Amino acid sequence: MATTFTFIRPPIIRASAGSPAKPDPNNRKPVSSNWWAPLFGWPAEADYISPNPSKKPDLERELNRPGSRFAGCFTEEKAKQLRKKTVETSTFHDIMYHSAIASRLASDISKGYRYIFSIQTRSNLRRVRKPNPETRKERREEEDSVKTFTFPIVPSMMGSGSGSLVWFRKGIRIHDNPALEFASRSASHLYPVFVIDPRYMKPDPNAFSPGSSRAGLNRIKFLLESLVDLDLNLKNLGSRLLILKGDPAEVVIHCLKEACWNVSKLCFEYDTEPYYQALDVKVKNFALSAGIEVFSPVSHTLFNPTDIIHKNGGKPPLSYQSFVKLAGEPPSPLTTVYSSLPPVGHLGSCDISEVPTITDLGYGDAEQDEFSPFKGGESEALKRLDECMKDKKWVANFEKPKGNPSAFLKPATTVLSPYLKFGCLSSRYFYQRIQDIYRSMPKHTSPPVSLTGQLLWREFFYTAAFGTPNFDRMKGNRICKQIPWKDDDKLLEAWREARTGFPWIDAIMIQLRRWGWMHHLARHSVACFLTRGDLFVHWEKGRDVFERLLIDSDWAINNGNWMWLSCSSFFYQYNRIYSPTTFGKKYDPNGDYIRHFLPVLKDMPKEYIYEPWTAPKTSKECRRKMGEAYALNKELNGLVGEDDLKNLRRKLDESERQEPEGKRYKQKLIG
Repeated sequence: MATTFTFIRPPIIRASAGSPAKPDPNNRKPVSSNWWAPLFGWPAEADYISPNPSKKPDLERELNRPGSRFAGCFTEEKAKQLRKKTVETSTFHDIMYHSAIASRLASDISKGYRYIFSIQTRSNLRRVRKPNPETRKERREEEDSVKTFTFPIVPSMMGSGSGSLVWFRKGIRIHDNPALEFASRSASHLYPVFVIDPRYMKPDPNAFSPGSSRAGLNRIKFLLESLVDLDLNLKNLGSRLLILKGDPAEVVIHCLKEACWNVSKLCFEYDTEPYYQALDVKVKNFALSAGIEVFSPVSHTLFNPTDIIHKNGGKPPLSYQSFVKLAGEPPSPLTTVYSSLPPVGHLGSCDISEVPTITDLGYGDAEQDEFSPFKGGESEALKRLDECMKDKKWVANFEKPKGNPSAFLKPATTVLSPYLKFGCLSSRYFYQRIQDIYRSMPKHTSPPVSLTGQLLWREFFYTAAFGTPNFDRMKGNRICKQIPWKDDDKLLEAWREARTGFPWIDAIMIQLRRWGWMHHLARHSVACFLTRGDLFVHWEKGRDVFERLLIDSDWAINNGNWMWLSCSSFFYQYNRIYSPTTFGKKYDPNGDYIRHFLPVLKDMPKEYIYEPWTAPKTSKECRRKMGEAYALNKELNGLVGEDDLKNLRRKLDESERQEPEGKRYKQKLIG
């Protein structure tokens, strides 16, 4: 069955600042995209409109922009592949124009049908080589007035009703979830899917800590708790979470092929991480070729990184200040409150399970002395957020550099980072809650040190990462200094296993292994110590340890912070380091933090607890346990070689004066 729609193209409107819009009969190509709006039932002020109506809009950029109303429409090349008949001539504008309208019409014709449409256009006749001038004349006249679309409509195997698939990856929440909201709209059945990815979840017996090859057990446990909470919240709304296992792209495509699911809409949160970008291309290509509508909104971050990069001339801003100037105010979160969701339909041949446990995944024999005290899930995230927001004075006066890195029983920060990482908490909702308090307390701190400033740091690193190829490595990374770091596995292992000989450093690394979390200033201390401060080991090695062990490990933020702290990018005051002996003492002179995580030193007098090798009467047992672990500091003692410092200089000047060989530089200690 085929249905033909005929559409008379309206006159093109030219508009310029300060003048009323007037028809321009001499210009057949649009100079503004606002003429699309009536065709789709969208307001003329929608977000796809060119910001400068006097210029021709960049339609190709708008088509591919994440979160665009047109995201999912065909490119010219893709449209050519899908049309059953070769179109003699086509411009990019016409392909976008027709495929966008076709998508809209196909969506609105009749629920319960699966549509495969071809596009027939006659445009840009200068490219058509026909010997008959009469034929060419007729076609010109037709092109000026009429556009024709042909839709072969194939009835679905179900006969009625349409399903929506919402694919959870991050964004593990109900509140402020545009993908969920769009998927549930006008759907007879909703399929909420999460895929257990072996890449992140399969046990690796050769890893240096319990977990998979990429994630420690604490983060896996946090994720599973988040999924259990999501499943419970969905069940309270008449739905459930469908757990599948395997390669995410292949599994989702299999679900889209499932006849009884009858999926007409695929919705998932846009992700800037390269791994998910590759998955998304594969899944989108299949969905679009099958006539399935794809909706992938930006909701993991406050801003769309693509928009920020576009405002900055096609490159990501590389300073926090320039980013903040470009960003402006973020959009408000969705306020949708659900009383119910569409039910899950027939599952067909898909192998569905409940949320697995640690044991189900094969970690039953894993040895871990202590698990993270922070529980995963949207419910826990909102509870923790409410607790933080109760203390309005604390929120208003929050100032990051003044936090106490040794406070562990009651951390001196929100500990909301793991919930933001997994999307259990919406960053837009978090931002809104802070702004509500700021309005009631006019005197408050400001970015970059304020609480909103911390959210903007997150956005800054996301944008820099998205716009920088090879962001996660030194080689091939245009913003990263090429420094010849030491390749010393012995030093790396001593740092990783908390055997450096510096109690402050070792206690932090033990907290990381046990809890999967530590205060940001504690992270700064150990990252600086491993790289430019003392050991001069490659930042990528430390990044890998953090990526594995942190429950809030975030690809963009983790890589960005390691480049920052190693003075490889963003920050270049290479001789300012965190002292491994005095920085912690400033916050915790009694050494309670060290005593908790290093019980071997619990009886050490406070005068010596940060430098136990100086104690006059160290117990025999303490000496024995410290042994090799406390030998490393004898070689270092806060000194870095001249060559190491030269390698860290931001600009290498061939004419700079050479210091005598072998000179040692004393670093400027923080703390």
